[in-house]
Amino acid sequence: MRPFRMPPQILRLVLLTIGIVTSYLIARYFLTPPSFGQYGFFRGDALEEIASRQPVFAGRQSCDKNCHAKAVETIANGDHKTVSCESCHGNCREHVEDRQVKVITRVSCTRCHEADPARSTFIKQIESKKHYSGQRCTECHVPHQPSEVP
Repeated sequence: MRPFRMPPQILRLVLLTIGIVTSYLIARYFLTPPSFGQYGFFRGDALEEIASRQPVFAGRQSCDKNCHAKAVETIANGDHKTVSCESCHGNCREHVEDRQVKVITRVSCTRCHEADPARSTFIKQIESKKHYSGQRCTECHVPHQPSEVP
């Protein structure tokens, strides 16, 4: 009986597979951070890094009753009561710390209201090209109370 001889092309494939798997395991060993897997399939040090970052958003509570009481009251009774001020006005931490810093308002109503089948139906949606071809939404709508006419 002849001893089993593996064909050379199969032998090459087996050696290539072993080489690829070995390379992968070596790279994984050296490239995976030590804290990976500490909290499941995540890098444990990421939580500390994120917590050490300087926040850029001031939060809704920074606008309440101090300087923008009328706008806060209008929004609280309107359609946008669940939307944070910074969703439309951008991050405002610098403005809260120093009132002389002006907030650059980048109102883009279509970010939330452009028709999108994936978006929830309780959000009023429009097709901006059909709805109005003018300059700005604020020509016809009051941003803090969109159902009112200016």
